[in-house]
Amino acid sequence: MKKIFGRILIALAALMTLCAFAAAEESTDLLKTIQERGYITIATEGDWAPWTYHDEDNNLVGLDVELGQAIAEKLGVEARFEETGWDAILAGVDSGRFDIACNGVSYTEERAEKYNFSTPYVVNKVVLVVRGDNEEITSFEDLNGKTTTNTVSSIYAEMAEGYGATVIGVDALADTIQLVLQGRADATVNSQVSINDYMLEHPEANLKIVAEVEGDVVCIPVRKSDETATLMDAINAALEEMREDGSLKALSEKYFNGLDLTGTTEE
Repeated sequence: MKKIFGRILIALAALMTLCAFAAAEESTDLLKTIQERGYITIATEGDWAPWTYHDEDNNLVGLDVELGQAIAEKLGVEARFEETGWDAILAGVDSGRFDIACNGVSYTEERAEKYNFSTPYVVNKVVLVVRGDNEEITSFEDLNGKTTTNTVSSIYAEMAEGYGATVIGVDALADTIQLVLQGRADATVNSQVSINDYMLEHPEANLKIVAEVEGDVVCIPVRKSDETATLMDAINAALEEMREDGSLKALSEKYFNGLDLTGTTEE
């Protein structure tokens, strides 16, 4: 009897070990975790039109909001947006506070060392903006020794610093524009679509675009880990479906004033 009881205990211990390994394996698949809980947590700023902002009724809207909702639907879950400052977005993805970010995040080699990125969903230009009466700055090279303004750690701040500018950190695009208009900053390096959107909404603004460059590729970041591999595959599959059925192009045209900036080419 003791031998039989001992064998039962050994068998139970082995079964519990197998269950523990299975649970650990399941917990390392973020996509499965998301689908089991029924929602995906998406980080966004909520104050950067036309990517993510609040309409007149205070509803969260924008290209990235609709994109996040579409991806969530294709994953079979609810999209839950968490609004936060730019500096907290990537840190929150890295820590697991957010599953992904939909916030016009640009791909850079430096960021790719820490995060996995989806295929691009927008190919944007970077523009150099100054006050309308500024005649000193006509190219990116003219930023050497000047002041620019951007959210800290953004790709645009990094570009400005690369040209020799001193960057004044702000929290939102509206703050950026005000510093330039007030003459407290000489210029801003920024997203073409965001600046165009602002100038269409504020045609009286004393601003002008003096230069532009290609190369701002916008993607969805997730934390770099084996547990995010299937989630990234699912996100890329969702984006590909949206390219093929035209819904990605439609979002671009809706929020970018009729422009298709998805990089989609017609055969």
